[in-house]
Amino acid sequence: MLLTDRPTQRNWKPIIAQLTAVVGIKGIIQRREELMTYECDGLTSYRERPALVILPKTTAQVAAAVKICDENNIAWIARGSGTGLSGGALPVENCVLIVTSLMNQIVKVDLDNQRVVVQPGVINNWVTQAVSGGGFYYAPDPSSQVICSIGGNIAENSGGVHCLKYGVTTNHVLGLKLVIPSGEIIEVGGEIGEMPGYDLTGLFVGSEGTLGIATEITLKILKTPASICVLLADFASVEAAGSAVSGIISAGIIPAGIEMMDNFSINAVEDVVATQCYPRDAAAILLVEIDGSAIEVATNQVSIAEICRENGARSIEVATELAQRLRLWKGRKAAFAAMGKISPDYYVQDGVIPRTQLSYVLQEIAILGEKYGYFVANVFHAGDGNLHPLILYDNSVAGALEQVEALGGEILKLCVKVGGSISGEHGIGADKRCYMSEMFTETDLETMQWVRQVFNPKELANPGKIIPTPRTCGESAKSGHKFTAIEQY
Repeated sequence: MLLTDRPTQRNWKPIIAQLTAVVGIKGIIQRREELMTYECDGLTSYRERPALVILPKTTAQVAAAVKICDENNIAWIARGSGTGLSGGALPVENCVLIVTSLMNQIVKVDLDNQRVVVQPGVINNWVTQAVSGGGFYYAPDPSSQVICSIGGNIAENSGGVHCLKYGVTTNHVLGLKLVIPSGEIIEVGGEIGEMPGYDLTGLFVGSEGTLGIATEITLKILKTPASICVLLADFASVEAAGSAVSGIISAGIIPAGIEMMDNFSINAVEDVVATQCYPRDAAAILLVEIDGSAIEVATNQVSIAEICRENGARSIEVATELAQRLRLWKGRKAAFAAMGKISPDYYVQDGVIPRTQLSYVLQEIAILGEKYGYFVANVFHAGDGNLHPLILYDNSVAGALEQVEALGGEILKLCVKVGGSISGEHGIGADKRCYMSEMFTETDLETMQWVRQVFNPKELANPGKIIPTPRTCGESAKSGHKFTAIEQY
């Protein structure tokens, strides 16, 4: 039986009784007002209230709950901290939401072999805190790292500032314990970097909960660099800043991260966070972090500063002490929150482009913003071309959401046109699935569907995400709130 064959009305009493027996009375949420908390993830434009929310604490509880859903043909969706920005954890009508926030134990720390084992509800930043005393850290660092969970990072293959040098989440996952949609428990990968057979670990990382739930994750940790330095360079034009990025990479230097912010973002951050280190009159700033041995960092610092000056940098600030570095990064880390302070709503996209196309694409984004009549702020990972255009709007204005969605779609199509991608780290979810056909052929998409069918034949695990079904800009993502759950009995 497929998802489309599921009954829209059901008697939830026996389901609640079975799930309560698994997770306990405190592990199940069914009151209407409490369920409102779980209507959406970080993409707040779309909302749907789940029928039930459960809060398991162990792999066995997750497996038992998924088995109950499988036997009763109930759609279920895994959710971590709810910070995702593509609607990956958006509920569907009459679903069970499996929230992993209570699965928050660091199971094992193995410094000798540079690995840790964690449950999915562990917060990203907790991993580094757990191992920093031994001189190690966990490299993937999304801007939401103080609240986003490792399970969500696994589902979306999250990145962060340091993805230029160290890669995204998949580059730091050694093994996974998984509950697949049948309710069975499997293990993929292991405790070493290379395992024989198919790379099922790589398959599951970034699958957005459509193939199963990770309940234990073995992560690779890195030795803390001997030296770290951050440079802040400001420019009179975005084109000059983009040229500096290309110059740094062309010189054979791979910084830990290169971030760019445009003038609108600079002033928004200074208005809210008041770092007093971002020049308000700059057209763009670059934040460049370099790490490694003391000699390597010192050499690269000189080279990067020279390249920035050659490309028109007006001033360069260098920070080596921890407090100084955190001050320079504070504004960038708070950029999204700053937009929320100055605008009732914002809509963020996540396209990727070749670095050589930065100037052209940013110019085109500005033209598109003028065409649609909306401000677009640009804060992004310049080193690997991962753009985060933030479209500012007021959702209370009739038709505004549809307009900004159309503008966001034009930006994604532009990214693909210049040889890029519709997502770098936020995932596809419910938001961008209708643009998958911009990148992939029907055969490509059908092949992806075959993979999903192997693990998820009933389409119960996070239905309607990633693959564009129907193959238009999905109405189900915009279905609105239709509560049909517990008051039925």
